[in-house]
Amino acid sequence: MLRYALLRLLGAIPTLLLVIVLAFLMVHAAPGGPFDDERTLPPEIEANIARAYHLDEPLPAQFVRYLSGVLRGDLGPSYRYRDHTVSELIGNAFPLSLKLGAMAMLMALLIGIAAGSFAALRRNSAVDRLTMALSMTGISVPVFVIAPVMVLLFAVKLQWLPAGWSGNEGIARFVLPVISLALPQIAYIAKLTRASMIDVLASNFVRTARGQGLGAYAVIRYHALKPAMLPILSYMGPAIAAILTGSVVVEEVFGVPGLGQFFVRGALNRDYTLVLGIVIFYATLIVLLNLVVDILYGVIDPRIRQR
Repeated sequence: MLRYALLRLLGAIPTLLLVIVLAFLMVHAAPGGPFDDERTLPPEIEANIARAYHLDEPLPAQFVRYLSGVLRGDLGPSYRYRDHTVSELIGNAFPLSLKLGAMAMLMALLIGIAAGSFAALRRNSAVDRLTMALSMTGISVPVFVIAPVMVLLFAVKLQWLPAGWSGNEGIARFVLPVISLALPQIAYIAKLTRASMIDVLASNFVRTARGQGLGAYAVIRYHALKPAMLPILSYMGPAIAAILTGSVVVEEVFGVPGLGQFFVRGALNRDYTLVLGIVIFYATLIVLLNLVVDILYGVIDPRIRQR
């Protein structure tokens, strides 16, 4: 298993390098520059600023300089947030994004697994059809639609929850962002759980357990739940990636001062180093989390460890 994990980790290096190259080219291909909206400056001052940030160098030289810094763990200074490095900005903003993502993932797992299992036990019933209809709706509606609708319904019309992020609302300020992030994943996990649970409930060892007089709850808890979770565990990697990318929209809608908001503002301001740093950070995080999911899959399914 250790050899498998190391091979996966080494195999991720070309992927990360490709992400860095593509992100670097795309950011620099965008029109404008990081200092275009500054007040009009004399040409010699503009030249000094460009020289200070090495923006006067050819693009290949800028990439080599940037990549050498990344390999040393230096993501460079932010062009817009003066006197701050990109690493400092990420370190300050990521804990809040992590909290939102963890809460959304936990909600998606708890509600999605419960709903999918309940639907599988009542297959082809009205409850099953309603659960699957709601799941398809959740899958079809993107996060950038869900978040404004949540604000309009629960903050503007009903006035139950705050519409934006503030320091005076306590736990209430987390509710709408977390639900907006979790809803699509609840739908996916419920659908996957239902399909997997139906297959497991039809297996021989479950029929044997039922033949011994065990009730439906005991059969699911002690016999069916663990093997039914394998597809869910496989989906954890894409689910985490979806929550991380979805947080960019959600944090901007609700004004959450996390990485997503920094990413959007960095893109609008042509803050090259900030955008690149967040992209690299997210890509590395997704690769590592997928590696953890693969290892957990091997822990649950012994056949993986035997390969």
